[in-house]
Amino acid sequence: MAIPTRTFDRTMQDVGNVLALEHLNVCVPDQQAATVFYIAGLGFTRDPYVSVAQDNIWVNIGRQQIHLPTREPQVFRGEIGLVVPDLDALKRRLDVVGGALGETSFAWSVSDGGVEVTGPWGNIFRCVEASEAFGGMRIGVPYVRLWVPQGTAEGIARFYREVMGAPSALEEGAAGPEASVQVGTAQTLRFAESAAPTPAYDGHHVAIYTANFSGPHAQLQGRGLVTEESNDHQYRFVTIVDPASGETLFDLEHEVRSVTHPMFMRPLVNRDPGNTLFNYAKGSDALGIG
Repeated sequence: MAIPTRTFDRTMQDVGNVLALEHLNVCVPDQQAATVFYIAGLGFTRDPYVSVAQDNIWVNIGRQQIHLPTREPQVFRGEIGLVVPDLDALKRRLDVVGGALGETSFAWSVSDGGVEVTGPWGNIFRCVEASEAFGGMRIGVPYVRLWVPQGTAEGIARFYREVMGAPSALEEGAAGPEASVQVGTAQTLRFAESAAPTPAYDGHHVAIYTANFSGPHAQLQGRGLVTEESNDHQYRFVTIVDPASGETLFDLEHEVRSVTHPMFMRPLVNRDPGNTLFNYAKGSDALGIG
């Protein structure tokens, strides 16, 4: 039998322990304004099956979601990346909803080939069209970039690599060092150093799925970092530390789930926001998400 002569870097196909960034959670004070912004403006889809009352809405964005409980508003300290199918259609929708959101922080502008949108309560979204950079994703949340204090990115990358089992690297970002944490095949958590003061943490959170559920839990528990033992399938932690020194680096609540969680890979309904009463064609309701 001939010995194969071709060689490959097999590490390039490694996924790591964190399989998916499933949802973001930011509280909002006004569900009507949230509906205008996320559904009519950004063009996403309200989940028709879960959280259908006015105390919380779940917004489907491809295979990801944003959860919007009704409370005092929360703001991610950075930017939320969004892949949308059509930037020109997005601009038209944002123009339409501007009047209804006039008394809020809502704004948008074209920037570097994308659209930067400020939500009604200050969250910043960076919208781009689908590209191979995001693994063929047509609509979704490819990354969240958080601004962190100077001197913390290297320790944050080490935390995700050693505690969470996620491939992580220190990169040079637009304003300085940035920790890039691999999530599944087409998502990243990014922590970019900034000289600006870090705003106080207000409790917003991310939800992730892990293949090795117990390993990170043991490490977090050993450091006294587990903040909630939710159930068999889920726990939470908030504080990111440097595993080398134990120094506290940044706060971001993580809702950590196992792949046995009942909602793992739950199919999400995504509508085509271009469909209207006047251009409707049978069979065109659903949007292909890539």
